[in-house]
Amino acid sequence: MIRSEKDVVVILSALGEHLAYSVKNPVELLVCGGSALHIIGFVKRTTKDVDALAFVKRDKAGNINLIKAEPLFPELTAAVRKVARDFNLPEGWLNAGPASAVDLGLPKDVMDRVITRQYGQKLIIHFLGRYDQIHFKLYAAVDQGAGKHLDDLIALNPSAEELEQAARWSMTHDISDGYRQNLKNLLNYMGYRNVSERI
Repeated sequence: MIRSEKDVVVILSALGEHLAYSVKNPVELLVCGGSALHIIGFVKRTTKDVDALAFVKRDKAGNINLIKAEPLFPELTAAVRKVARDFNLPEGWLNAGPASAVDLGLPKDVMDRVITRQYGQKLIIHFLGRYDQIHFKLYAAVDQGAGKHLDDLIALNPSAEELEQAARWSMTHDISDGYRQNLKNLLNYMGYRNVSERI
């Protein structure tokens, strides 16, 4: 289990050490979820995994392309398994569970708000920033119901404007009337009736 920012650093540093022996070019990942919340310092809770959204690729001109992190390539998967063995973590402690979000579009200019950390010479992690975490946590809270995602969202202390932007983004990922109604219900529950009325 990952309980603190220190745990995130130790585990990802170990992953970087393993990758140093198996890959030629540095691996860059865009990461969301609990591990990113530890790094940005807003939420302190236990999480069981590191959620990879996308591989970050750069062309010769330095332009960034985000490539869905599914599937993880074999060298990365092997390194993840070694770290799982060494730290008694679940085999898939680093996984691409939320990567499908890339297909429908990430929040605009997401890479301008990341917090970037390097772990050794071959691993660079871009942790989703607070504004974008609000987007993902709102979507997850509506989709999965009350629980850790709603707790995380509240801890991020979003403004009404941020919630409205997040709500409109989330409705591009689920266009159903049922989702919209559940979203409005959640916003009302959180005390943002004005936002609910505008979407």
